[in-house]
Amino acid sequence: MVGVSAIEPSHSDMRLTLAFAALALAAFPALAADADGSRWWAHVETLAGPQFEGRMTGTAGYDRAADYAARAFAAYGLQPAGTEGYLQPMTFTEQTVLADRSSAALVAGGEVAPLEVVPLEVGPDLLFGARIPQPEAIEAPLVFIGYGLHLPEVGYDDFAGQDLKGKIAVYVNGGPGDIAAELKSHSRGSETWRAAQAAGAVGLISIANPKSMDVPWARQVQNSNQPGMYPADAALNEVREAKLSAAFNPAQAEKLFARSGHSFAEVLALADAARPIAGFDLAQSIRAQVATRTRQVTSANVVAKLPGRDPALAAEHVVVTAHLDHLGLNTSGAGPAYYPGALDNAAGAASVLEIARDMAAAKARPRRSVLFVLLTGEEKGLLGSRHFAGRPSVPADSVVADLNMDMALPLWTFDSVLMYGVDESTLGDTARRVSKAAGLEVVADPYPDRNSFIRSDQYSFIRAGIPALAFKFGFKPGTPQAQIESAWRASRYHALTDDLSQPVEKAQAARFNVFLGKLIFAVADGRERPRWKETSFFKRFAK
Repeated sequence: MVGVSAIEPSHSDMRLTLAFAALALAAFPALAADADGSRWWAHVETLAGPQFEGRMTGTAGYDRAADYAARAFAAYGLQPAGTEGYLQPMTFTEQTVLADRSSAALVAGGEVAPLEVVPLEVGPDLLFGARIPQPEAIEAPLVFIGYGLHLPEVGYDDFAGQDLKGKIAVYVNGGPGDIAAELKSHSRGSETWRAAQAAGAVGLISIANPKSMDVPWARQVQNSNQPGMYPADAALNEVREAKLSAAFNPAQAEKLFARSGHSFAEVLALADAARPIAGFDLAQSIRAQVATRTRQVTSANVVAKLPGRDPALAAEHVVVTAHLDHLGLNTSGAGPAYYPGALDNAAGAASVLEIARDMAAAKARPRRSVLFVLLTGEEKGLLGSRHFAGRPSVPADSVVADLNMDMALPLWTFDSVLMYGVDESTLGDTARRVSKAAGLEVVADPYPDRNSFIRSDQYSFIRAGIPALAFKFGFKPGTPQAQIESAWRASRYHALTDDLSQPVEKAQAARFNVFLGKLIFAVADGRERPRWKETSFFKRFAK
């Protein structure tokens, strides 16, 4: 296992850091400007309002939201820094799975034993993914591969020794307790697909652990008619050929294990104990037909620049991000007309706008330039950030850090801050010092098996070798704040109820914005470029 340790600053570095922090405190007057959070909330109300129709990537509603943000940046006096004014447009392939024309079944026997077919219901049993090209028809054997983690660098590889050529790998979410949460998260998504393709697999089926499943299955079914997307540019695609992608309902997962000599219950017992899980043949195949509809859509990131004051360091950029997109219109036929996405993530976009306003109005500017970037396509798989991190609108080697805001959840007093990636780079050292000066405790990821580390836009920058952090209101397991967070996810996350009627601590959100403004200033004003810790697993991505 790769260890993580802090690098202690020298006394001279500490004096400089304290001087920079004092400058940041003096230069950032946001608290006085928006102490009750009313300006911030006004942005949230607008972005979560009906005129933007849920801000779905590739829709007119999203385009109107992007125009709103661009006009705000212009009003604040920030420079346009996209490829077309404030915009950085890109093209995606939109794919919609047509559930009523798709089918699946488990198949066993047929050679020396009678053929047995167990039909599966699309929705109650499984859902086909829409973020990679799906095959029109497939039949392939199933192999269970434990957690599906590919981390040979730390001595753990669920793909090792498995015969997956021409087969579909099945895995359960989670991982051994002695592997860091960031590494387990990193080994999900694109890394799982890379390992699967290298092993010759023709598909992946994931099973959520009910204890870490933050979107109930019923809501996943409700949202499954939403289109997925992948970059139209094949060079940016992680999966370039059609592969079966599906999620299996954990409540029905025993069907997959019925012929294996094992049970899903025993797999869950090991997963709940965070113990390694050995793989085995599931002794049956899946037969599937996946009907899809595809089309090309365009959407844009919104990019604005606050020029730095230092003649040399102004050519470097600290990027401040939040995703602007959400889930769009409600096509279920029941309930409100659209998904407001008030806290996911109109709130984060509003924070970027307010911090940009206050930094532009401040008397002092940091040495480096700051890019404020509102991203498209996060809900479709971090697509806008993947595009920006891979093909930024400024020279790629000039991007030194990313600070990301996504679903911070201002639902209680802001007395601690949760930072994803805090121990991976010197950004974390700066963030800890600014937090201490603000009287904020830095707390660890309370639920590492949610894979939050890779589920927001900072991860695209990490994959591009750029040190990055993401921020939320802090909480610890077993506390009242944890109960509030859990209830919010159960009832409002990716739901129609993430709306403007929910209780929100607006003044605490304003405090959160002040903290982030100070941190952004401190990072952008530092003499040294942020760097990965020598002990960080993610140092390997540095260019």
